[in-house]
Amino acid sequence: MTDAGKISEGSSYDVVVIGAGPVGENVADRARAAGLTTAVVESELVGGECSYWACMPSKALLRPVVARADARRVPGLSAAVQGPLDVGAVLAKRDEETSHWKDDGQVAWLESVGVDVHRGTGRLTGPREVTVTAPDGTEHRLTARHAVAVCTGTRAVVPALPGIAEARPWTSREATSAKEAPGRLVVVGGGVVGVEMATAWQALGSEVTLLIRGGGLLPKMEPFAGELVADALREAGATIRTGVSVTALHRPAPDGPVTVELDDGDRVEADEILFATGRAPRTDELGLETIGLEPGSWLTVDDSCLVQGTDWLYAVGDVNHRALLTHQGKYQARIAGAAIAARAAKAPVDTAPWGAHAATADHAAVPQVVFTDPEAASVGLTLAEAERAGHRVRAVDHDLAAVAGSGLYADGYRGRARMIVDLDREILLGVTFVGPGIGELLHSATVAVAGEVPIARLWHAVPAYPTISEVWLRLLESFRGQ
Repeated sequence: MTDAGKISEGSSYDVVVIGAGPVGENVADRARAAGLTTAVVESELVGGECSYWACMPSKALLRPVVARADARRVPGLSAAVQGPLDVGAVLAKRDEETSHWKDDGQVAWLESVGVDVHRGTGRLTGPREVTVTAPDGTEHRLTARHAVAVCTGTRAVVPALPGIAEARPWTSREATSAKEAPGRLVVVGGGVVGVEMATAWQALGSEVTLLIRGGGLLPKMEPFAGELVADALREAGATIRTGVSVTALHRPAPDGPVTVELDDGDRVEADEILFATGRAPRTDELGLETIGLEPGSWLTVDDSCLVQGTDWLYAVGDVNHRALLTHQGKYQARIAGAAIAARAAKAPVDTAPWGAHAATADHAAVPQVVFTDPEAASVGLTLAEAERAGHRVRAVDHDLAAVAGSGLYADGYRGRARMIVDLDREILLGVTFVGPGIGELLHSATVAVAGEVPIARLWHAVPAYPTISEVWLRLLESFRGQ
């Protein structure tokens, strides 16, 4: 060990990964599988945002909410599930899914595949050089023979409003790790985090108010997705106000309520306020200035996740701003890991569309499920996106309630499906499903979009009867005019 502030003699690896979330873990795993010596640097918990403050805890909170909603629509079962959720049990399950915010298991896994874990804050101090500041202040220099991969992800953006510091607002981290349901919760933002947390905490006993600057929920999906989710939230008791912005916050007593001032002159009082208003890259303290890049910026990459203007620096996952989703970041990690290994071996690198070293799906086939009630799921382009891109397309819609499997799934089923057909090539550019139980239906659409499966061949993919997936047949019939 060295005195704080002094840098110890360095360690050399083939690959150094900054950030040990799911993305960094996968880059490290792919590099080690290729025989490259690999280290990861992590300043918080190995496993990252997804494991402890995002995907896993949020879905643990939402699963009983959606299961109860489904059960209440099934004759013979609905009467048994009319009571409230056991909030303590739900939160205990959430804590179990996050391993009680301990990362021993994930550290053990990395070590089991031969990856060295360095605890501390990593920053670039030159080409292929990462300096790690440990929790005790000591510093250690790591050098990479082949590649450094930045996998630091993003942080929640909280607007600079009057009173924001005293209000101590929730971000996604506090929303997924809270120890009890607030009596009244204001949610600012109508994107995925906003609607999922509104769904969860409304069902767990909070009185939820959503404040939306735009005209509706889930603005990046087809308009009907946000409309159906909004209808369900209102029926569950939530209040949704669109076209409003927060101008100031007041919380005079640390343990007292927060007053939210709006641009229309109105005020809303709550016990907690969640800002779900976007993400920013965790690159402020990364040392980008030492290699001629701008601190705090998104890192622009090619399809192999190589940072433009370098031949050694990779940016993988949310930090490159291509597709801010855990599964997409892990996909990029597999691509980048393979590209790093190929370049290290001086082997051919295939960066052609859909090649072994190209994250083409980031452009053409990004899937996402919003775990609300009803679920909303999409892959590829929306109608508006396809038209803006200049494609000659047709949107084909079908009422999911008209499928036999939906009627068996739940009484009063409400949902909708849409596929976007490229009329010149007769392939699918995008698919959206909204309705109870459709999350597991999405991968079939992802295969169709990513595989560019011709409509003529999809006609021969026979859906089992009676399942909700029969909607595929109905969509294809509508397209063919039958």
